[in-house]
Amino acid sequence: MLIQPDIIKKYDKPGPRYTSYPPANFFQAGFSDEEYINQLKLSNSQQPQNVSFYFHVPFCPQLCHFCGCNTELTRTKTFIDRYFEAMKAEFEAVAIHIDKSRPVTQIHWGGGTPNSVSLDLIKQVMDLVRKHFIFAEGADIAMECNPAHLTHRQMDELAALGFNRISIGIQDFSHKVLDIINRRTSKLPIKEVVDYLKSKGIHVNLDFVYGLPGQTVDSFAETIREAIEIAPHRIVTFSYAHVPWVKEAQKKLEEHGIPDATSKLSMFDRAFQLMTESGYTAIGLDHFARPEDEMAQALSDRTLHRNFMGYCTQSHTGQVYAFGSTSITQLDGAYIQNVKDTVKYVETIEQKSIAPEKGYILTQRDKICRSVIEELMCNHYIDLKQIAKNLHLEYDELIHITGFKSSDLQQFMEDKLVDWNDGQLTILSEGKFVLRNVAMLFDPLLVETKTAMRYSKTV
Repeated sequence: MLIQPDIIKKYDKPGPRYTSYPPANFFQAGFSDEEYINQLKLSNSQQPQNVSFYFHVPFCPQLCHFCGCNTELTRTKTFIDRYFEAMKAEFEAVAIHIDKSRPVTQIHWGGGTPNSVSLDLIKQVMDLVRKHFIFAEGADIAMECNPAHLTHRQMDELAALGFNRISIGIQDFSHKVLDIINRRTSKLPIKEVVDYLKSKGIHVNLDFVYGLPGQTVDSFAETIREAIEIAPHRIVTFSYAHVPWVKEAQKKLEEHGIPDATSKLSMFDRAFQLMTESGYTAIGLDHFARPEDEMAQALSDRTLHRNFMGYCTQSHTGQVYAFGSTSITQLDGAYIQNVKDTVKYVETIEQKSIAPEKGYILTQRDKICRSVIEELMCNHYIDLKQIAKNLHLEYDELIHITGFKSSDLQQFMEDKLVDWNDGQLTILSEGKFVLRNVAMLFDPLLVETKTAMRYSKTV
């Protein structure tokens, strides 16, 4: 094993996933329309100057029991059309406040199941984006797709709309596991789908989840072997987060028995070895990319970044402007989340064109801590002296602001998980498994608010 069971037990405790800093549980209700518009305007003079757009399609023809996303069963065609009209109206209202000279470098469609709705609706929104904004050369245009709805015709339409990356949510190749989590199988053989998308010049991610009921170390290894044979550009292995207090449907999985932390890490350990031995480069905690992939190159250059839409290169990174129910706009100075309830979202947009429900304005301290945590989470390395210099701070100031104590690294060093030398912190091979634990050492909010029990386990 890459990591020993006693290490797992020692570090497996609740903690943030750090897809943002501060995490979403710090968002506050009652974020006003005026403040939202003010933050949109301020973002034009903030970094990065690139623009990212996220569009949320919450509808799923069938709800998977494991899913922690904001989704709902597909409604009538009339309501779906109304939802898309609302998204277009929201986009128009927000676009007014964004400098049109800023290039669009990233668009992501998530859900839900975006490819379960008519692609004509997707086209209407994409046409609207192109009407108002300039796309940078090589802009990353991606969609999350459920293979149960992918046909050759749909793949042709996605290519025609300019999509150049498709993330296919497989979760597991085992029909037994898919039955337990209430997920339909692929309409077409996955290898046929991947090869066809490649022929269209589209990059393909295959997404899997480990730690699900019905999975064993051997069965998940077999799934990963099959994925490697299919040869997508990237393979993603998400750790199942059991949060039934947030998603009640997950309680149904408890009837089948959820793998413990040791079994779960053994699944990932075997998958990690299989993928790296076959030539994939490990990216962050859950992504694996071919060596020639831009993501692998970014990791090598230490220019990897992550936002609510996942890992990306700094060249594609933009401030994120998000549309649709529950979507989160991720600006340099603020995070704003839309109304979660889909019907309420549509009604709110129809009344006033924007629908902020929660938000958080970052303090200068938040931004400093974010810089450290993002760098560590993405590139597995931080040079605190260089970061302090980049932020125009003294080294001691940075240490004080983050609340970091080098003495807290002692246990990690004794366990050979990290290396610490004169302000430079390097995550070693086994340390990748406890990356979130190390990041927590630079999070003063975690100590001040004592909210650790609100999070899933770190390992």
